[in-house]
Amino acid sequence: MSNGLLKHLKDQKKLKLKGNLYHKTQIALAYNYNRIEGSTLTEEQTRHIYETKQIDGLANVNDIIETTNHFRAFDYMLDVADAPLTEEIIKRFHELLKTGSEDAHIEWFNVGDYKKLPNEVGTVETSSPDMVAVHMKSLLVDYHAKTATTIEDIIEFHWRFESIHPFQDGNGRVGRLIMFKECLKHDIMPFIIFDHNKLFYYRGLSAFPEERGYLVDTCLMAQDIYTSWYIKLIGDFI
Repeated sequence: MSNGLLKHLKDQKKLKLKGNLYHKTQIALAYNYNRIEGSTLTEEQTRHIYETKQIDGLANVNDIIETTNHFRAFDYMLDVADAPLTEEIIKRFHELLKTGSEDAHIEWFNVGDYKKLPNEVGTVETSSPDMVAVHMKSLLVDYHAKTATTIEDIIEFHWRFESIHPFQDGNGRVGRLIMFKECLKHDIMPFIIFDHNKLFYYRGLSAFPEERGYLVDTCLMAQDIYTSWYIKLIGDFI
């Protein structure tokens, strides 16, 4: 791929044309990643918001805000795709995703910074607020110590990130954007976790310490789909 995908996405972002890979990725990411977290918007509504900046019919205002936020977060992700992953980039993802949302009006929610109150993933405990910064620094040190980053390394990072759950909310969306960014940076075909596969994705996260295959296989299947999009819409995949 020789990092051609990142160049294609950036070039297509500038063109602002419908029907290309950038356009398809923006809509698919925003729809599926917000839907996984409970958004009520349909894929067609998501597409309409992106293409016209309007929404027909009734829709939850917060869902609309967080959908348009996701479009901006994806563009930011392309801008920093080549940069080493840092806490600042991760916090910026969260800020972009949650600015203007219902949560942003809650002082303790701490948009763009780490959580102030304890939270859980299902029934699994996560890092306590006073340990988040320590655990995030350790995660990044371990990750950057790798000499040749593989897709399995990126998936393991994602599991550790979600286990820390550094933000009050929005961790899944931030974590999945990080995976896309890191795939682009390391010349690995990225992928989108589709809403209809979220149960396999959640099972993979919960089972990861004992059985990595569930999450890895879910991501590899998603990667196959994105590869087919790339071949169809770009056509120069080797």
